[in-house]
Amino acid sequence: MRQLLRCPSLVLPRPSAHSSSISSGITCFATVGMFSAVSNLGAGGTQDTALSDTANGVLYGMFALTGLVSGGINNLLGPRLTLSIGSLGYSLYIGSLWCFQTQGTRWFLIFAGAVLGVSAALLWSAQGSIMMSYPLEKDKGKAFGVFWAIFQFGSLIGSLIALAINIRSGKLSAVSTTTYLAFIIIMFFGTASTIFILPPSAIVRADGTLVKVEESSSVRNELENFIKVLKDKRILLLLPMFFASNYFYAYQGAVNAFYFDGSTRALNATLEGAGAIVGALLIGFFVLDGTRFRRRTRGLLGLAFVSIVVTIVWSCALAWQVKFNRNPRTKLHYTEKAYHAKGALFFFFYFGDASYQALAYWIMGAISNDPFTLARFTGFYKAIQSAGGAGSFGMDATSTPFLNELLASWLMMMVSFPLAGIVIWGIKDTSYTEEKTVYAKDIDEKVRSRSTDDDEELVVKE
Repeated sequence: MRQLLRCPSLVLPRPSAHSSSISSGITCFATVGMFSAVSNLGAGGTQDTALSDTANGVLYGMFALTGLVSGGINNLLGPRLTLSIGSLGYSLYIGSLWCFQTQGTRWFLIFAGAVLGVSAALLWSAQGSIMMSYPLEKDKGKAFGVFWAIFQFGSLIGSLIALAINIRSGKLSAVSTTTYLAFIIIMFFGTASTIFILPPSAIVRADGTLVKVEESSSVRNELENFIKVLKDKRILLLLPMFFASNYFYAYQGAVNAFYFDGSTRALNATLEGAGAIVGALLIGFFVLDGTRFRRRTRGLLGLAFVSIVVTIVWSCALAWQVKFNRNPRTKLHYTEKAYHAKGALFFFFYFGDASYQALAYWIMGAISNDPFTLARFTGFYKAIQSAGGAGSFGMDATSTPFLNELLASWLMMMVSFPLAGIVIWGIKDTSYTEEKTVYAKDIDEKVRSRSTDDDEELVVKE
């Protein structure tokens, strides 16, 4: 028997969950974050609220339709390709705003809104799957906080860019074309960053568990599981929360465009980004994951926290709203004394928004750890959320009194809380057991064992 010269089998270390989570955050930082910065300027910076409402209505309508199937598309294509395709619509939309500003092409803005609705559904399904399935169960609140902070930091930086560019001209009536160009360039970098996204089958969590052993799904499997999502009582109870979670954006954006001049809208957008960052980190690190209580108790604490924040913030908004209506008025500038309290309100609008979104994502992440399941949940969540967004922009497009929009937004959130509480009450301490989670070390041992058996068999044959 001659000596065999063979290299020993190597079990390579698997990538951690943090790299892809951060990468998806960077992608959203440069795409959704920049889009939010422009949206928060009021009417997308166009000063034409009716056109902006129409484009956003089409956007959210297409978002809602595509969201129903975007989770399945993500599971078929994989998160990297889905996230890459989903990021492209944002730069097109900002380009259409720029085109409208310089050429007055209204149809292109509406068309771009439709395209963005489709692509955004893909992006958010991929992102939601990564954010909720890759981290450990005890870290899902923190994962949201980190992601939302990175993403909203994009909105904050974008708003600062707009503020720095626009403030030179004093009280602007619209956003400059230079602002739009800066956003588009940043968005292309965001699309390029999707190259660092890894599939679930390549990820191992910090405790050694694998995110997903299977590498792909099938069309038939996705159709069957989509029906299961529609029948899941927990998801049905969360429908009001899903619907309300973007409904208030139309009201806040319309008031921003109506009440403030261009540079002040940019400052408000900056405050909104800061409020979202603080809110996401606070609830993620110190409420949902910040104690040693059982998971259900942490969820109930999160629900109580969000309920209190929403009640206080929207009560203050109501106290302000009853003092004005849609009648024309002089635009308020941030140097005026009357602005101070209003600027603080816009900070806390998005502090509350981040808290509300965190709770919704945390509840879904507590139901399952499976990335395919969570992609379907996220797609459905974004579909219902976008249907609410489309309805709210349609409501604003008909010049509905601001007071009615405020009361509708607030009431929907309050109705969602007790129903979300029912779902939280049924949350288990862990889903690992029933999902038969696999550990990386078990897979590695099987690989080593199989390799050893193959080596011995080959030696015998020789």
